Amino acid sequence: MDNGKDIKRLSRLTAILTQLQTKRLTKASELAEKFLVTKRTIYRDIKALEMAGVPILVEEGKGYSLMEGYRVSPIMFTESEAYALITAEQLILKNKDSSFVKEYSEAINKIKSVLRNNTKDKSNLLSDRVLFRINSNNNRTSHFLSTIQLAMTNFKLIKIKYQSSENKQSTERSIEPFAMYSTQENWLLIAYCRLRKDFRTFRIDRILDLFTLNEEFEPHDMTMQEYFKICKKKSIS
Repeated sequence: MDNGKDIKRLSRLTAILTQLQTKRLTKASELAEKFLVTKRTIYRDIKALEMAGVPILVEEGKGYSLMEGYRVSPIMFTESEAYALITAEQLILKNKDSSFVKEYSEAINKIKSVLRNNTKDKSNLLSDRVLFRINSNNNRTSHFLSTIQLAMTNFKLIKIKYQSSENKQSTERSIEPFAMYSTQENWLLIAYCRLRKDFRTFRIDRILDLFTLNEEFEPHDMTMQEYFKICKKKSIS
């Protein structure tokens, strides 16, 4: 028996299980690429997990998923994984959106609660020794990122009061949130604006007020890459 191979496979099986918990559907090809093995190896690993009692569902042509409600708890983090999260926390504390900072801080506290005591102590030491010099005054210029994320993933229409950069006048708009991205200074929201009948980019720090409506909208059949290609064509024409 090759103990090294067995340990490596056990580690991969655990990682596959974690991966299945993080996505609704996971393809064998994605797992094979991630773990640098063949799809045949992944098929064997999935079979091993099923034999161990893990309720894995197969959707033909789409991938694998875990039965609704099945969870493995608690997740144990390695020191390096914990340090990566702690370092990310220090960066996110410099973010200018107050809702994002609040939600991440609460999430990281839950993560810290499952760390081993000696890792907790080391993580707290790291928190005191990592510094990001961006936004040194900890300014908070927007407050709606978390609300927008919920609306975007649940396809809910949102109504905003938005301040123009040109004349500082504000307008009320109903928008369908599509995607968001961050610059060093601000979060930007890409959304279909029903007032302008086209996609627009909104700076979240210029949103004066925001309400999530009960109305749902049809998901946009477009990727971020396709959206930027459309923008590029518009700028050239």
